[in-house]
Amino acid sequence: MANVSEIKRGQVIRWKDDLWIISTFQHVSPGKGSAFTRIKLKGLTSGKSVENTFKSTETLEFVDVQRKDMQFLFGDDHGVTCMDMVSFEQVVIDNDVIDDDRRYLKDGLRVSVSMYEGRAVALELPKKIEYTVTETQPAVKGDTASGNVSKDAIMDNGLLVRVPIFIKQGERLLVNTDTGEYCERVS
Repeated sequence: MANVSEIKRGQVIRWKDDLWIISTFQHVSPGKGSAFTRIKLKGLTSGKSVENTFKSTETLEFVDVQRKDMQFLFGDDHGVTCMDMVSFEQVVIDNDVIDDDRRYLKDGLRVSVSMYEGRAVALELPKKIEYTVTETQPAVKGDTASGNVSKDAIMDNGLLVRVPIFIKQGERLLVNTDTGEYCERVS
């Protein structure tokens, strides 16, 4: 048993006689009243997603999952295939486990996969991933005067990101995988 404040994305908990994986969470400390945590959960057996609010005084039962460092190989209609970097074993992760994180995947990316009873139940991406800009519009003189200081850029894996106007095609950038936003240029 552990406190609600100790949760992390990708952890598995036992709740209401079922196993749930934590998709997202938000700690809230209102000015009046006690703190609570709003959690979006996904059922491992049912596959359905629910949101629930837990008081900060509640305890949760965390289920022990095995985390493996893996490398993304490729994706298809059924899911994505990752390879264990130690045993070279390949694991297929269903699309419903990955959700929106699939758009950040690119060849050779190192990810952390949570395994429970031999099944991949969660995929955790690095906080920031490096991409190369393959397509973007050139900066036009006068754009900053109109207040238009960002533009769309397409990355080497097809991801669309809003970037500052000075970014050019071929530049390498870091993108935050939590927000999908541009972080910085890589030198």
